[in-house]
Amino acid sequence: MDFEYSPRQKELIRRVSNFMDEHIHPAVAVYEAQQAEGDPWKVIPVVETLKAKARAAGLWNMFMPPDSGHPHVDDTFVFEGVQLSNLEYAPIAEIMGRVGFASEVFNCSAPDTGNMEVLNRFGTREQKDQWLTPLMRGEIRSAFLMTEPLVASSDATNIETRIDRDGDHYVINGRKWWSSGVGDPRCKVAIVMGKTNTDAALHAQQSQVLVPLDTPGIKVLRMLPVFGY
Repeated sequence: MDFEYSPRQKELIRRVSNFMDEHIHPAVAVYEAQQAEGDPWKVIPVVETLKAKARAAGLWNMFMPPDSGHPHVDDTFVFEGVQLSNLEYAPIAEIMGRVGFASEVFNCSAPDTGNMEVLNRFGTREQKDQWLTPLMRGEIRSAFLMTEPLVASSDATNIETRIDRDGDHYVINGRKWWSSGVGDPRCKVAIVMGKTNTDAALHAQQSQVLVPLDTPGIKVLRMLPVFGY
């Protein structure tokens, strides 16, 4: 098996490594100082500054297709992406992973990465305009709500949250935790997994629905710590 990096990978590895050395590693102390101030769930100013630099350098949305969007009516915006394969993306992710906040600088952090791919592949034009565009611009954050407190939720057949259609609406009843991304003050939308048809085959009962975080009935009770953080 040939493990040699392609010329494209080598060039991106070089550019990302140089950006890390020039901008991100020197900013670690600043990040830690800003993170230590006040509420742990907040926008970190130095990350926003670095995001602007990464986007200007073309190191942005590296997992998304370059043609995943369309110009707005005034032709001012087209979705941006490099469209790396998983194999191409792996060494870039490894480099970014050396600093905890680096992936956000390149707009490549979870859960937004997966949510953007879902929206790009399955979203309507309206959903892409409302949610995918600001996510790809790095203006908002999103959440992915799958895990539940009473079941082993990594097996989605165990999920108990119900999603029931009521006319032109869906009514969702359930409780989620480890709700990735929901603590960020910029979090505006969640992809929620639940069951829409318990009479279907075991692996065909589940659906995902887009839920704006300001939807009536949503209660964010508390943030769960991980290893003391």
